[in-house]
Amino acid sequence: MVIGTIVGMASGISDGWAGTVLFRFTEWFIVIPFLPLALVLATLLGGSLLSIIVVIGITGWPATALVIRAQTFSVRERPFMERARVLGAGPWHLMSKHVFPNVLPLVFANTTLTVAGSVLAETTLSFLGFGDPTAVSWGTMLNAAFGTGAVSLGAWWALLPPGICVIVVVLAFTMAGQALEDIVNPRLKEGR
Repeated sequence: MVIGTIVGMASGISDGWAGTVLFRFTEWFIVIPFLPLALVLATLLGGSLLSIIVVIGITGWPATALVIRAQTFSVRERPFMERARVLGAGPWHLMSKHVFPNVLPLVFANTTLTVAGSVLAETTLSFLGFGDPTAVSWGTMLNAAFGTGAVSLGAWWALLPPGICVIVVVLAFTMAGQALEDIVNPRLKEGR
């Protein structure tokens, strides 16, 4: 979230080549499929909880950057931003004092949606064996169940609880994120 917010605000507020380079860098990250990039990074960094956190952080910021960039463009065109520019405010002042407070509610709403994706990413990486084998996680539980033949033995009690937990947590964060987004941006309710 921090990387995406900073890159999104910087690319939205910057005119010229700096904003273009940041935007193209973000697009480049979005084009790369998540799973192959995450698997390569997890292999290079090793199988620990810290490496999984780093992998999710590196692969999860571009979508946030695009959302924040779009909101920054919207804030940038408001009259108070023009007044601040006329009074001599620089890019750092504009970002910290004017843009950031206006995009902060969207950052909070997007955080809840990003948590759902992060839970799925951690579960996927742990299930595929790229997580910390000593840590308890739903992906590790599913991996152990598949490794011991729970599917062919019909041992639903080894598969169902972790799978349902993942679904419930992801659904809860997604619904909370959508509710926060409706609160933060009332114009979205009008369209529904």
